[in-house]
Amino acid sequence: MLRFICVALFLFLFLLFGIPVLGIEWIIGKFNKEKADYQCLRIVQWAFKKILAITGVTVTVIGEENIPDEPVLFIANHRSYFDILLTYSRCKRLTGYVAKKEMLRYPVLRTWMLRLYCLFLDRENMKEGLKTIIQAIDYVKNGISICIFPEGTRNDGEELSLLRFHTGSFRIAEKSGCAIVPVSMNNTASIFENHFPIIKKTHVILEYGKPVYPRDLDKETRRHLASYFQDIIQETIHRNQELV
Repeated sequence: MLRFICVALFLFLFLLFGIPVLGIEWIIGKFNKEKADYQCLRIVQWAFKKILAITGVTVTVIGEENIPDEPVLFIANHRSYFDILLTYSRCKRLTGYVAKKEMLRYPVLRTWMLRLYCLFLDRENMKEGLKTIIQAIDYVKNGISICIFPEGTRNDGEELSLLRFHTGSFRIAEKSGCAIVPVSMNNTASIFENHFPIIKKTHVILEYGKPVYPRDLDKETRRHLASYFQDIIQETIHRNQELV
């Protein structure tokens, strides 16, 4: 319980003191947008790393060298709120995450997310959802990677299970021409969700697969990208479970 309190307190203080920081970065962005963007990225990464240190989590990272130095579409399985911290803290390039629209309720957090090119998906409105995908495609074309959890929501089922991947997630790569990098995570729910509200020291496995360009796949595989990448991640989390 102590770790939970420390994480909550750290997050509160970060958001509080982050208000003037956002103002400063806004001013810097008027003169040098790229500099302000990367400063915001590094500030949030610093905060995420501090939170992970408080939790006591240890991470075995596999395949990070597979990530090309270009905008990509990261697709990952999703079992914990900490999945975002674990992956975002390692991003070398500007990367926007696709989040549920309910996150817009939280003013300062919302501002940080928008500042970091995050997008908010309305899962109940297909028209608005399409607009989000179009915006993500535009981001990729302008050099910003996108990370999305194609299960559509956090999976609280059996440890090695996956929810069905949604096909719309993959249009970002199909339309922009970018590579898709599969991201597989094991044991992240053991940090928090499996014993809410207790946060426990946990060993997690994070693996980055080899980048795949949809244009290099045969026509039949391109028609079933969602199931193709779901199989890749399913196989990887089964293989890595023995490393936990």
